[in-house]
Amino acid sequence: MPLSLRRGRVTAVLERHAGLARLEADGRPCVAYPRLTGPVALGDEVVVNTQARELGLGSGGFDVLHVNLSRGLGLAPEPGAHVMKLPYTPLQAAVVHAEEAGVAGSTALVGLPVVCCTLHSQVAPACAGIGGDVRVAYVQLPGGALPVSLSDALRTLRRAGLVEVTVAVGACVDGDVACVSAASALAWAAAAGFQVVICSIGPGIVGTATHLGHGGLAAADAANAASALGARPILAPRVSAADPRDRHHGVSHHTLAVLDLALGPLTVAWPEGLPAPPSLAAVETVGVSGWQEACAGLPLRSMGRGPDDDPWFFAAAFAAGRVARGMLA
Repeated sequence: MPLSLRRGRVTAVLERHAGLARLEADGRPCVAYPRLTGPVALGDEVVVNTQARELGLGSGGFDVLHVNLSRGLGLAPEPGAHVMKLPYTPLQAAVVHAEEAGVAGSTALVGLPVVCCTLHSQVAPACAGIGGDVRVAYVQLPGGALPVSLSDALRTLRRAGLVEVTVAVGACVDGDVACVSAASALAWAAAAGFQVVICSIGPGIVGTATHLGHGGLAAADAANAASALGARPILAPRVSAADPRDRHHGVSHHTLAVLDLALGPLTVAWPEGLPAPPSLAAVETVGVSGWQEACAGLPLRSMGRGPDDDPWFFAAAFAAGRVARGMLA
């Protein structure tokens, strides 16, 4: 399992956001996470990880800055932190976690709606379904990208007032808050007064074309934790009329796998106007009229398709947000 590393020099700094910089290293697209690797500037000598790009992966259209040799050596750890992210790897870094700060919250989350997504591209329409006058916490689970700051969708949702805070669980990094587990992330959100929690993997997804070998199963972990703690988990089903792959056409096998592993009650949100397969249990059908207008200005893209290409995909995620909002009444 070797790393594919090469030396280079920063030849352009294209964008800077909180926690993320988009660069070019020797003319090749690259992303950097300055909170992890230190600040980056034009002309810096760097080492970048090129493997995803070299493999031609769908989420690998750029290199990732591994270390900044010019200004990223000798960085001090976060004050007061001792719990490691990515422990015992060359990338281990100590981060203060909510649990060690004594604010992990209660183990009884009676009635808290928890929307569980198997793809990051479901998060924006689900948030639109909830609406902007509700306190929403986003919890990122391993199974896709690990840095929360990679998500352009989350930046847009925060500007729109649809997400208030982000939580990085387990190996995930660079959220507003870090938690060791999905269960403690839900407990923290409830204790902090959030009304709805949305759980999802980061952009991109680990996939092997098998029933259980994919990152979407993180939604089952979140749903089971929510159910065990007395919250009300809602599954945003992955639905497509445009995906050419049999395993994702109609109701995706990712959704079916989550349902297979659900140990407690789990509501499946379903958009009105689309016949629900008889095999799906615990379906709650909800109206989704006006979902396009509600999602205006949000980044809607999944597997290269937009809302005009695959409207039911986005409408189904919007339905999950609508179900969550209905639980607040």
